[in-house]
Amino acid sequence: MLIKSKQRVADHGEVFTPPWLVGAMLDLVKGETERIDSRFLEPACGSGNFLVPVLQRKLAAVEIKFGKSGHERRHYALLALMCCYGIELLQDNITECRANMLEVLSGYLKLEETEDLYRAAAYVLSQNLVHGDALTMRTCDEQAIRFAEWGYLGKGKFQRRDFRLDALAQSSAFSQEGTLFAHLARHDIFVPVKTYPPMTVSELAYMSAADDSVEVV
Repeated sequence: MLIKSKQRVADHGEVFTPPWLVGAMLDLVKGETERIDSRFLEPACGSGNFLVPVLQRKLAAVEIKFGKSGHERRHYALLALMCCYGIELLQDNITECRANMLEVLSGYLKLEETEDLYRAAAYVLSQNLVHGDALTMRTCDEQAIRFAEWGYLGKGKFQRRDFRLDALAQSSAFSQEGTLFAHLARHDIFVPVKTYPPMTVSELAYMSAADDSVEVV
């Protein structure tokens, strides 16, 4: 295990899994890591030791399936990013994790910071990578953690529905299989707390942090 400082280990139990072990662990679920729309949640994501290689594997799958189509390649690469989630207690770590994930995506697509897709990805990461406590399921400002379920509708449109983490955590009571958002329709507890109209990359790029201003349908 790797550490930043002994004090951080003492205060927060912070350690980092070495890359070789991360790779071995991800190989145990190799099929899922190579599926573009499979969702991964890292409840103590640090600076992205697990999430970064998950995204890299997903982008490799994007290249295989959509590498010959610039339009689809860009949109499915964004979807791959949208399917990565994390929670982190320490502010510097979550900031670094967002930056690392954005660097991987922008490097793959050769994005400039001024491009809509870059800004849309930054917005998605601000929603998917949460500064909070996975044990209490609350953000750093004591709000219930909510995650966005993103879906690609085709023709450049993305759908977003928000769910509370504490509700999603109860999914094991209803199903012993599937991913984070599996079998949502089987119980009322999985009704989204908010549903957004379909959005383009440009619309995502200009979404503000105060996304309550977006019309709910």
